[in-house]
Amino acid sequence: MTCMSNYFKNKVVVITGGSDGIGKSLIELLLPMGAKVATCARNQDKLYDLQIRHSKEPLHCIVADVSSYNDCKMFIESTIKQFGGIDILINNAGISMRGLLADTDIEVFKKVMDINFFGTVYCTKLALSSIIERKGTIAGISSIAGYRGLPGRSGYSASKFAINGWLESIRTELQEKGVNVMWVSPGFTRSNIRNAALNEKANQQGESPLDESSLMSAEVCADHILQSIENQKRSVILTLRGKQTVWLNKLFPSLADKLTRNYFFKDGKLIK
Repeated sequence: MTCMSNYFKNKVVVITGGSDGIGKSLIELLLPMGAKVATCARNQDKLYDLQIRHSKEPLHCIVADVSSYNDCKMFIESTIKQFGGIDILINNAGISMRGLLADTDIEVFKKVMDINFFGTVYCTKLALSSIIERKGTIAGISSIAGYRGLPGRSGYSASKFAINGWLESIRTELQEKGVNVMWVSPGFTRSNIRNAALNEKANQQGESPLDESSLMSAEVCADHILQSIENQKRSVILTLRGKQTVWLNKLFPSLADKLTRNYFFKDGKLIK
């Protein structure tokens, strides 16, 4: 069911990582609802195509790398200048990784943390005053990997655990300010994140072992995210398997260890 209310009409929505996947789908849903949207991404060509396709709509696109504080500052300040303020910030930009700890360069862990965690911190800090003024929403796109550590994805899990804890902390700080802070955990989604995942040497993996046709579409995922924002949720897990994983990990952690190991390893080798 598509979110079609007037909740987002005339609201300024900032989305990091809007050139692909969930971020792009959020934009495609929000503009027809009357939202004013700002997005950033590293891929200039994809952003240009997005801007051209929506040339008659209120879409502000900036080439920026969220791991750079200065890029985030340019993006947030230009958005406020363009639209007058920010109502909703969706920290969507992210990158994954594949590799066992013993085989993976330290650079991979740093890069994943810089993009996923510090990118969220930078944009949120820079947009905070405007969001408080408008009593808006701060959302983070997290993962089941932020509740249950996943082998071969330890840097990614670490970044998502960090995001969840950080957002929970600032939610408590801001609860008297009229600002809703929330985090949404999609399951496996048809997007570019697995293809763009870093391998052990910090290069793009380039292939996904998953059957993408069986996964939730980015459009459906984006729709759930917008409904969650409108309903002022605290935290949302979008799939039944995700909910089962979280509860199993809480109640029977040793069993969860075994099942997780069996899922991600075949004949003793990591499934990437």
